[in-house]
Amino acid sequence: MRLILPCLEYEGSYRDYITELGNEERYPFPLDFDHADFPAMLAKLEQFRMGVDLPQGFVPSTTYWLVDQQEMIGVANLRHYLNARIERAGGHIGLGVRPRERGKGLGATLLRLTLEQAWARSIQPVHVHCYKHNQASARMILANGGVLDSEIEDGGETIQRYIISPSR
Repeated sequence: MRLILPCLEYEGSYRDYITELGNEERYPFPLDFDHADFPAMLAKLEQFRMGVDLPQGFVPSTTYWLVDQQEMIGVANLRHYLNARIERAGGHIGLGVRPRERGKGLGATLLRLTLEQAWARSIQPVHVHCYKHNQASARMILANGGVLDSEIEDGGETIQRYIISPSR
């Protein structure tokens, strides 16, 4: 398994991944980008990575795909820095694992590999947030050295805000 930047080679697997998600809420947010024109979606991901023409309130971010041979297993999005909104609720990293691959510890692997990318960019500490009711996400964060920093209420939900440093 390896972490890669999005590319045309995985278009079929990407489309299968989106179909598998069905109507569930998609994480991270770039999975909501229109993919009817796949090359245009890839260009939009590159614009986000370069910080070009971002929508109001967004910061530059890099999307990564966790792949195993020719199949996409998961998606992570690393925000290069935080603004006030995502510092409060969102954090540096959002990620998701393909439904049929969940429960296998792959989220922890995806987070670990994305943390390595964050630290290579000198992002320290890394903020990773999850809903309190999402115990699988909390376990994944803790498995990667996360320390609970605080809990906040946001939109009727409790969000746990964790900090992860490379020394952990």
